[in-house]
Amino acid sequence: MDEPLSDAEVRAVDKGALEPRDVVTHRRVLNIAVPIVISNATVPILGAVDTGVVGQMGLAAPIGAVGLGAIILSALYWIFGFLRMGTVGLTAQAAGHGDDAEVAALLTRGLLIGAGAGAAIILLQLPLFWAAFWLSPGSAEVEGLAQQYMAIRVWSAPAAISIYAITGWLIAQERTRAVLAIQLWMNGLNIVLDLWFVLGLDWGVQGVAIATFLSEWSGAALGLWFCRAAFRLPEWRNWTQVFDGPRWLHMMRVNTDILIRSMLLEAMFVSFLFMGSGLGDVTLAANQVLLQFLMITAFALDGFAYAAEALVGRAMGARQRAVLRRGALLTSGWGLATCVGMAIAFALAGGAIIDLMATATGVRAVARDYLPYMVAAPVAGWAAWMLDGIFIGATRSRDMRNMMAISFAIYVGFALVLVPALGNHGLWLSLLASFVARGITLGLRYPSLEADADAPPPPLRQGKATAG
Repeated sequence: MDEPLSDAEVRAVDKGALEPRDVVTHRRVLNIAVPIVISNATVPILGAVDTGVVGQMGLAAPIGAVGLGAIILSALYWIFGFLRMGTVGLTAQAAGHGDDAEVAALLTRGLLIGAGAGAAIILLQLPLFWAAFWLSPGSAEVEGLAQQYMAIRVWSAPAAISIYAITGWLIAQERTRAVLAIQLWMNGLNIVLDLWFVLGLDWGVQGVAIATFLSEWSGAALGLWFCRAAFRLPEWRNWTQVFDGPRWLHMMRVNTDILIRSMLLEAMFVSFLFMGSGLGDVTLAANQVLLQFLMITAFALDGFAYAAEALVGRAMGARQRAVLRRGALLTSGWGLATCVGMAIAFALAGGAIIDLMATATGVRAVARDYLPYMVAAPVAGWAAWMLDGIFIGATRSRDMRNMMAISFAIYVGFALVLVPALGNHGLWLSLLASFVARGITLGLRYPSLEADADAPPPPLRQGKATAG
């Protein structure tokens, strides 16, 4: 898969300006991306098994309770999803700069944030759960069972959130096979325990919760084992290094920007569903089916976006502009090929996919009417999704936040004009317009990102070591 290096790259390696590990090839991109794609493919399987196992109880309430409880906890944990993205960029840059002491300290910072956030959710679980049920009420039976489920599973919150940091730290060092191993272990163990606790021991909803609790803690433990090299360095517990004021504040600033960007993105999709609900139950259901096409595309593209995060971050830390550009181009090229492939697949097999996800004749018919938007969506969103990865690696989180705000405003403006005039067509056009707007606005900021790679790197505060 690897193409020959250019003459300039060969000369750079020969002169020592580039290490061989800093040369970006197609094989290197795929080595990072493919394990992530496989890992993402396992995610829906666990949800299906959870539902299927509880469904064997023959009652509707347990299925609703597990679904509702899982959604509430996932939403709470998702708030801290910035930890993965922020950790990737910062760690990759530290590794590219050769600051292995900072690489180790970043792992500790991420784990401290994960543990602290998880502890806060445990302590505040009563008001948090009350607010969640107030926003998404269920029947008394469903809410009671969901409470039982969440009261058990919430105790793995520190592990679940810390896995964000562990995953980001491993991706930054291009160790995505370890990320895949963690995902496979967690999901595999969860499925086995689901079957044992629910079908074998008849523990019901509580059995599903205990299975998830154990799998999340064991996943965090496995992740820490994969990070064991960092714990051989004294810097991981050098509290002066870990709590270094400027570095800590920089990490908080990056994470806060990413959090705001992610919340704006979530607000866009939530408002999309709310506006769709005003167009009728069938249209709402059809939109929900079609959104799964976007989820499939995101899962397929994540691998190349993550590769961009790692490669761009390392190049930025090493201040290697040519390497940064090549990493951005190669990962984006693979991302574009993936999006075009998804668009073709949706055009050819979209109807069959819709039939698998919906049985109601009306929903199927309406979803087919709007299927062309799903054919266009992967290509329309390609630039935005790949540039997100590039900007995460460069820790240009302020640009991500600001361009997301502009894109959100464009989405709202389009929706206000197009939805009254075109109905659901206007809603989908508004969403796709926001994708294009985010790609264009981030693209306009890309030259300044490359320019940053020419700036002199900050001086090392610690001696080099081996943390990877």
